[in-house]
Amino acid sequence: MSSDLLVDLADGVLRLTIDRPEVFNALSDTLADELAERLEQAGPDDDVGVVVVTGSGSAFCAGADISAVDGGDAIDHFDVSALDRANRIVRAVTMLDKPVVAAVNGVAAGVGCSIALAADLAVVAESATFLLAFTRIGLMPDGGSTATVAASIGRARAMRMALLAEPLTAADALDAGLVGQVVPDTDLADAVDAVVRRVAAGPPLAFAATKKAVNAATLSGLEAALERERSGQTVLLRTADAAEGMRAFSEKRRPRFTGE
Repeated sequence: MSSDLLVDLADGVLRLTIDRPEVFNALSDTLADELAERLEQAGPDDDVGVVVVTGSGSAFCAGADISAVDGGDAIDHFDVSALDRANRIVRAVTMLDKPVVAAVNGVAAGVGCSIALAADLAVVAESATFLLAFTRIGLMPDGGSTATVAASIGRARAMRMALLAEPLTAADALDAGLVGQVVPDTDLADAVDAVVRRVAAGPPLAFAATKKAVNAATLSGLEAALERERSGQTVLLRTADAAEGMRAFSEKRRPRFTGE
């Protein structure tokens, strides 16, 4: 298993910390697989009552790691399997019959944003930002974010966030209804612990039934969204625009899209 995921289980709380601060906790293939597996294993584990997902350092998760891939090779490296990994994580979060808390300590971008928004409760540091940056590299949002963002903040704001790749500050995300709690950075750990204590002391069967019912009412289209995103991203990954977007990212310049 990867050493980039810190796993701690104590007093019914499973803490999963993405630990690649040098790349803002971007997900490698191995790390994404392990995060999904740990979430899936939490379901039948009677020692787990609540799961906390967070990141090390100054970021929650910057999305899939394309920093180590040269532009021309990025398309070959990031095929649809990268999307399948993201979808697996989001399915694991939403299908888990135990509450999942996202402790958003910094930027949540790409699939990192998708993971944070799929969580049942988000406790957010005031310096955090939320960003769907996919169009900046010629791709579309994935990880179910086309469903979770729209379900939280409505079509108009979701379109602006997705099409223009505009970051939302923690305060704006709270005002828009994207997250439920924002606290000063220095208070994040205590605020997460307070939420976790309340959940850990609560009725697990009622929590499971509530989570299932709320997700059915608000995210009934999630599975269809995941499939649409997979189909759309599969096509986009073959385009010259996506190759240019990833090349521009690696070269730290603005991309020149041609619609091809």
